[in-house]
Amino acid sequence: MSGAANDRVAVSGPAEPLEGDRTARARTVILLLAAALGVTILLSLASGASDASALAVIGGWISGGAGDAVLSARDTIIVQDIRMPRVALGCLIGAALAVSGAVMQGLFRNPLADPGLVGVSGGAALGAVSMIVLGTTAFRPATALLGIYALPLAAFLGGLAVTLLLYRVSTRRGQTSVATMLLAGIALAALAGALTGVLVFMADDRQLRDLTFWNLGSLAGATWTKAMAVAPVIAAALATAPFLARGLNALALGEATASHLGIPVQRCKHVAIVAVAAATGVSVAVSGGIGFVGIVVPHLLRLIIGPDNRYLLPASALLGGTLLILADSVSRTIVAPAELPIGIVTAVAGAPFFLWILLRKRGVVDL
Repeated sequence: MSGAANDRVAVSGPAEPLEGDRTARARTVILLLAAALGVTILLSLASGASDASALAVIGGWISGGAGDAVLSARDTIIVQDIRMPRVALGCLIGAALAVSGAVMQGLFRNPLADPGLVGVSGGAALGAVSMIVLGTTAFRPATALLGIYALPLAAFLGGLAVTLLLYRVSTRRGQTSVATMLLAGIALAALAGALTGVLVFMADDRQLRDLTFWNLGSLAGATWTKAMAVAPVIAAALATAPFLARGLNALALGEATASHLGIPVQRCKHVAIVAVAAATGVSVAVSGGIGFVGIVVPHLLRLIIGPDNRYLLPASALLGGTLLILADSVSRTIVAPAELPIGIVTAVAGAPFFLWILLRKRGVVDL
């Protein structure tokens, strides 16, 4: 019997992937998403209300500026100083919102968790609006000291405060109640919205016009200065996310099981909360309210590559950046020369998709 068993083992060959293992598919999807992001960036640089040619500008850089000087100067300004900062911010913010949604869903062990739905974006908006309205009065010292970093920092603190409150309220004895989380998120979002409304009421006409357009979400004011202000924070949050993947995978089994597996649960949760608040806060500070990216992107990828956060988080960053760049391209071309707020585009595209997910699962959203 022993020899027969050994023969069977010997002829079995190399181990085949377990049924349901999506590792190879996940790696392929990540490569395809990286290529799609590159193509999307090039298309976005080439599209707009103006006929400025990104290829002409790139060719001018390569040739050292030879050619039509007037056309070259105009194209360079449009492409280099207007379109490129928008694409850079769109990529950063899309990645930040998508990864924040994926991290929150892993942290709360529920796919309904999203910075927009549970009030984190509302808290960040409250912090940003506070700095916009009160930056020249009550917060003048902070504005003078921090300069361009005052607005992102205020948004980060607002998002962090809401995230900490949400986690404190919804977690008891190490167990997170999903129902409590959602209800507390709705309450905190309503409270943040009410306080934001008070600040909007206090705003002057110029601030009110800016806040109205900003609240719908827009990258119209993108500059290299803004991109440089938020890039370090978003980059740090995105760089932290892969180190959370193993902990988030273990948390899916419950906090007690994760602790037995050697995961420092409390430290993992604290790092995740700070990373989400930082990424969401600075994103809201420069782009306003952009919804559905954080909930739709992880849902879609989870259907394709599975729930393994080692692949879900980087894939979410790539797809989030791609989708937001596409949404921005649509927002500035669909009603050209006017511009549609990007939050409207993401809501129009994201809400039906989210409803489709609910209907597909017949009300069961735990994918």
